[in-house]
Amino acid sequence: MPVKIKIHKNSALTKASIERTLEKFNHEGELIGTGYRNVIKILDIEGERYNIKGFKVPNVVNKIVYRFFRKSKAERSFLYAQRLLDSGILTPSPEAYIEYTSLFVFGKSYYISKQLNYDFTIRKLIDEPQCEDYENILRQFTQFTFQLHEKGIHFLDHSPGNTLIKKDGDDYKFYLVDLNRMEFKTLSYNERLANFARLSPKDYMLDIISDEYAKLINKPHAEVRERMYYFSQKFSSSFKKKEAFKKKYYFWRKKKN
Repeated sequence: MPVKIKIHKNSALTKASIERTLEKFNHEGELIGTGYRNVIKILDIEGERYNIKGFKVPNVVNKIVYRFFRKSKAERSFLYAQRLLDSGILTPSPEAYIEYTSLFVFGKSYYISKQLNYDFTIRKLIDEPQCEDYENILRQFTQFTFQLHEKGIHFLDHSPGNTLIKKDGDDYKFYLVDLNRMEFKTLSYNERLANFARLSPKDYMLDIISDEYAKLINKPHAEVRERMYYFSQKFSSSFKKKEAFKKKYYFWRKKKN
């Protein structure tokens, strides 16, 4: 398939260095996560470490949609990263995106960013509720999310692994990753509170988050907490149903095969 390579104007990457790297993507590099759907790897390119996300080849319908009607996940990640940085929101430096397309269908795509050396993610606060500076981190993260909302950024994948955190003295810096699902608009009150639903079903986390957010938007804490609980429980229930369906479906498919 013909390939399109778009490199950020500030990147040191070249078309040749990207092509050489993608040739060895399948058998080299440090794998991040399971690689079950999308494959994320850290690779060295000319002495620098880069994070390369290879998106799963879309289904038959989306091969046409992404070819003609909608920007690919790779392109959206690239564009949204720059839009975040322009808005003063941190994310690993966008370097390039790559798309393979034929005359009629869309194929493989990749998004490349600079590898960020971070300390932990929000998941640490879920797994280690007794970790040092727990409440301060959570309150600063809530302030960060409030700034997203104030800037009209609706991060649809605002989940535990998608905010990288670096300690900076007594403060923390927050970097968004997995950027292809975003909206840029004025958020309603309910959209703001529902945006925390993917983070954790833990009541003690929501108690702190709701307390801090209530102060920031000048609303009663009890009201904000109740709405956050509602959206969290709603998401959790929906997630469990989807997982149960997938389990049943994949078991049936495996049995059939």
